[in-house]
Amino acid sequence: MNHAQIEDHKVPEILEFYYSLEIRSLVTGVSRFGASLIPSFHNKCEECHVFVAKRNFDIAFGVAILSSTYHHRGMIVTGKQNAEDLCGFIDSSPSPFHAVKTAAERLLEAGFTEIESLTSINKEDSVFFRRDGALFAISGPLNADKAVRVIGAHTDSPNLRLKPLFDMSRNGWRALGIEVYGSALNNSWLDRDLGCSGRLVIRTKDGMLEKTCRLDEPIARIPQLAIHLDRQVNEKGLILNRQNHLQPLIGIREGSNLLEKLANSINHNVEDILSFDLMLHDLTPSTLSGIDQEFISAPRIDNLLSCHAAISALISAKSSTSEFTRVVALYDHEEVGSTSSTGALGPLLNDVLTRRCSETSLSSELSLIISSDCAHGTHPNYAEMHDIDHKIFLNEGPVVKYNANMRYATDAPGAALVKTAAESANVPLQTFVSRSDLACGSTIGPLAAASTGIRTVDLGVAQLAMHSAREMCGSEDPEYLKFVLIELLKN
Repeated sequence: MNHAQIEDHKVPEILEFYYSLEIRSLVTGVSRFGASLIPSFHNKCEECHVFVAKRNFDIAFGVAILSSTYHHRGMIVTGKQNAEDLCGFIDSSPSPFHAVKTAAERLLEAGFTEIESLTSINKEDSVFFRRDGALFAISGPLNADKAVRVIGAHTDSPNLRLKPLFDMSRNGWRALGIEVYGSALNNSWLDRDLGCSGRLVIRTKDGMLEKTCRLDEPIARIPQLAIHLDRQVNEKGLILNRQNHLQPLIGIREGSNLLEKLANSINHNVEDILSFDLMLHDLTPSTLSGIDQEFISAPRIDNLLSCHAAISALISAKSSTSEFTRVVALYDHEEVGSTSSTGALGPLLNDVLTRRCSETSLSSELSLIISSDCAHGTHPNYAEMHDIDHKIFLNEGPVVKYNANMRYATDAPGAALVKTAAESANVPLQTFVSRSDLACGSTIGPLAAASTGIRTVDLGVAQLAMHSAREMCGSEDPEYLKFVLIELLKN
């Protein structure tokens, strides 16, 4: 097939030709055929672009007016709007408390009612409640007996958290005392402009008040040691002592007080601060990246991507006539083992399910928990670290994760339910398993399965640089995941 053979009215046949060869992710006009087919469609109009549009989970050609950034690139745009929305969600959520706030705002806008106590969980069809860095949302008929579908994710990410007495002096410099939260790639926090966010507990005349706070200013930085003073660093590798080498510098002379700046940002006095949970965040905004914007570059992709997909899916399924009870559980503290009142080992999910769901629905063969967390994409520079028979690619669809030792909760019947949903949503799936000689990570999946007795599947989007201060995933996969989750919540 060449340009001369292509006519505008034959667009559907061309798409069928592409799709029959299982090219699911058409991102660039320079295809696997080695020829650019797309420019011939927009040469007649400089304002339009041919793209693959997903409508009701079907793939069809369409024409859209796009920004000048996209003109004349020969691109096929899929999932761009969802990817940009994810970037906004991430940038609004520098801490778990902000992630809960962002999710709550979206639920309220969609018509969900916030409740203060689980005793009110059966007053309306669509409700949610939040506690600290966790949020639980429920939708569906009040007396549904068919089954329950749960999407679980987590709001926390590895980062640097301030110690209770964080003001410190380091050889004449002002610095912050921090602890490393979770299994962070420590070196990724070097040489970055860092802001501060979290929550403050304030004393008021009416009692204690909890408020989120954030400073999107470059208040802190951890400078790396110059290579002239560590000549072997590129050969022996960078070794960082968490106590000595990861203390962010904030100044030299006596000056501004961090707590005072945070208090002022929420219109309170520093003297009113009783306590706090504060952490640092990278100030670089999330963005679409790659020469054809095939990637998302952002902090906290693990696991705000799944939080975003879960909330988006629940909102999309709200008006469904499905008889399923639909639940989203956004936990905190997954990165440190989930052992907390708001973690997956806490009581919240079981409290929600026992109060809202019948015994019939909880024991149904159709009931399912999706533990939605990111998966390791096969790194092109470290392919030997992956199982050669289970290669995982970005923008090739969500990943079902398996582990024989139940580090992931997926089993055959659960995987079959997910596969059926993906087929209905016209979404490709991938399968992940770790190398047999490498330890496997884990998720909230096995914990949720053990505590509820409900069949559970581990499902997520492939990414690179997991646990870095700046992570990377495909720009199409978040929408793929959302489509599968919508299908699971509805059918």
